[in-house]
This record gives sequence, C-alpha cells and structure tokens, in this order.
Amino acid sequence: MQNINTKIVTRFAPSPTGFMHVGGIRTALYAWAWARKNSGIFILRIEDTDKSREVEGSIPHIIESLKWLGLTWDEGIDIGGPHAPYLQSERISSYQKYAKILIEKGFAYPDPFTEEEVSAFRATAENEKRAFLYREHRPATISVWDGKSPLRFKVPEIKSYKWNDAVRGELTAGEEALDDFILIKSDGYPTYNFAHIIDDFEMGVTHVMRADEFIASTPKFLSLYEALDITRPILVTLPPILSPEGNKKLGKRDGAKDILEYRNEGYLPEAMFNFLAFLGWNPGGEQEIMTPDEICEHFSLDRIHKNGAMFNEEKLLWMNKEHIKRKSKEDQLAAIKPHMAEYSDDILERLLPTIIDRINTYGELDSLKNGEFGFFVNRPDIDKERVLFKDDGAHLAANHLNNIKKILADTDFSSVDIIKQALMPYAEKEGKGNVLWPLRMTLSGQEKSVDPFTICFVLGKAETIVRINEINNKLDS
Repeated sequence: MQNINTKIVTRFAPSPTGFMHVGGIRTALYAWAWARKNSGIFILRIEDTDKSREVEGSIPHIIESLKWLGLTWDEGIDIGGPHAPYLQSERISSYQKYAKILIEKGFAYPDPFTEEEVSAFRATAENEKRAFLYREHRPATISVWDGKSPLRFKVPEIKSYKWNDAVRGELTAGEEALDDFILIKSDGYPTYNFAHIIDDFEMGVTHVMRADEFIASTPKFLSLYEALDITRPILVTLPPILSPEGNKKLGKRDGAKDILEYRNEGYLPEAMFNFLAFLGWNPGGEQEIMTPDEICEHFSLDRIHKNGAMFNEEKLLWMNKEHIKRKSKEDQLAAIKPHMAEYSDDILERLLPTIIDRINTYGELDSLKNGEFGFFVNRPDIDKERVLFKDDGAHLAANHLNNIKKILADTDFSSVDIIKQALMPYAEKEGKGNVLWPLRMTLSGQEKSVDPFTICFVLGKAETIVRINEINNKLDS
C-alpha cells in the first residue's frame, strides 16, 4: 500500500483537552512553517478518541489559538477538505477498515484478558525484576473479533530497528522496544498509536513534527507501517521546551500558561510567533527579531536543535517590546487606545513615544494609565509643601514657577526639545533641582515621573500654565 506524495504535507493534530501549551503551539508553528516554506499543505486534525480527557469548548479554543498566531490551514476541522472528516471520532470506519486488513494478515487479535489479568501479568514481571511484555502472553487460540473487545496489534517480527530522524539523525532500538499494543479499545475508538498512522497515510502527510516523547514508541509504529505496507512519513523530532532553570520540561508549575493568556496580557502574536520559533530553531547569524514571513523564508529542518530550549519569559518580553517598536505610529495608537480610552487623541499622540519607551506589553497600560500616567487626565491635588525643594521656601518656589510660566508663555510647544531648550538656561542658572523639582511636582504630583519637559509637551501650553497658576495660588496663600 503506497501513498507517495510529491507535495509536502504537514499536520497539527491536537487532542481537545482544554489547555494549549506552548509546546503544542510550537509543534504547529514548525509544521506550518515547513509547509508554507515549500508551498505545501498544512492540515488541522483533531484527535478526540480519548473521550475521558475531552474538555468541552476545546476545539474552538484550539482554532482561536492558532488563528491568533496567524497559523492558517488548508484542510481541517472547520473548513473541510479532500480528506474529510478531520475529527477522528468521525473516522471510525477508516480505522475498522485497516483493522480488518491486519486481522486478515494475522497481525491483529482480540485481547482475551481482563484488566485484572493483565495487571497480574505486570505484577509478576515486576516481582521477577524484568520488563513486562504483553507479547509473552499472546493467546494460543485467536478468536474472531466481535468489535467489542480490545483489538491488539501482533508484532509480525521481533527485531531491532534503525531509522532516520530529520533532526536526531540515525536512531536505534532493540527488540525490547517492540510489544503488542491496543489498536482499537473496547469503546470502539482507536488508540493514538493506531489512528495517527492511518490518518497520516490517508491524508498524504509527508512530514510529522512531534515531541521527543514519541521516540520510544517509534519501533512499534515502524512495525505497524511494515505490517500495513505503508511508506512512513519523515519523522521530525523537536527538542523539549525546558523550564527556566533548564533542568526539566516546562510544566504548569513552572509558570507555563495557555497560549491565549499571553494574548490577554497584551503580547503581540508576531512576537509570540518569533519567540516560539526560536525555542529550538534559529536561522544562523545574529538577527533575532523576525516577522513570521521572514521566519518562513529561512525555516529549515537542519537548523532545528537537538537539545532542549529553555523558556525565558524575559526574552519574550524583550522580543515583544522590539516588535511593538517596529510598529507604525498608527498601529501603535490603534493598539493603545482601547486600554486608554479616557485619554484624548491629542494627549495619546504626544505621549506615544513615552508610552512605547515604558512598556513591554500593551497589557501593562492598564496599570500605567492610572498610576504613573494618571496625572495626564486627572489634575493632581497637591499640598504646597510638596512643591518646595529642600530648604526653599514658598516664596522662592513661587518665584521660580512664575519665571517658568513667563518663559513657557513665549515658547513653541511643538516638541519636547524646544521646551527643554527654553527652560534649561534658567534651570542651570538657578539650580536644576530648585527649578525643575517644583515644576515636576506642580504638573504631576509625583516625585518620580516622566521628565517635566515631556509633561509640558503632552499637557500642552494652556493646561501647563493652568496647573502652575493653581499651585502659585496655594503658595501665595
């Protein structure tokens, strides 16, 4: 049975279990990038044959997660295609077809043992300090499969295997890696070990991106490919994503989050795409900030790493900031406005460079707008004592503020630099602290804030002078 496809076809086949881990999304990203790089086909298939683990709403969640990152598919669960259906629970007839082929060849048999009996076999092996192998308990007489009992694969030949992996190179496994395994469970659904092989074959998949945990099962897969006379796809084993400490695989306890949590925190999809792509791959050279199109252009299997990649959220933050900085002014403003709706368009435009300098994600704006930047829309109520610099009295502070007001009244407010050039000679003459402290405090009410020249520019001349007059009235009282 041959299914030779000259066009590159990849797939992402998650289980609908609710949580979209960054490792799964990276698998999808690499599969998508390889298909796009080669003008191939990318398939979204859902492996929903383990009903006990299925979480309601997971399929829309998977679709939403992939679409957020820009990972579109050519065939799949929601759009159909020439190999529909793409939901495994709707492909039962296909698995039964290949199960019958294996039965006819003598490579499958109904499991005659109860779970208690299998557990007893396993316990005996443990007591004797040897590996448990189901094939050592094959029934002498094989009955006709009624479709209700589990169906097991009978390994045709117990032998060692060698195979090539596109990332790991030549891999080997001894005879102990082979064992009879379940093809179809008693509930009628196929196991992953059986279903993915049939689906990949029928859908013409040429490259399978997979986690390293599947290396140990590969000899069983190879034996099944041979039993069905199926040409296997190219196996591309990806490196594990490690915890920030680098000593174990990343898990929820290490801060791993659902991919859409990053979206909700204000991360850009292109930044997350960039970050995940570089978790186990790089194009060579020094460039780290790349668009999805640039990553696709450079993507190659021989640049995928063998060793694990540490998940570094600080690196993700840096990448996100760099991608924000790359955006046009119009795009930046469009992203900021929903978070800062109470700010006028004029203030936001003037404040934009300062905002971009301050944030790593757009989500940080929710606290920034009411904290450090709150005085831009809510005029602060300031006690006059806070305006005084060290031992300066109220009279001296008022005098400095009046002189600043006179300078600003004749100053062009079209840029921060012009305002700074107008005020600095007076500040240098009278003492920077003596002049700029009362100005900063008058305008912001904060000991630490954006520099006073930027504040003047953002507030505009009229509001700046109003705030100075208010404080001067307090100082004179």
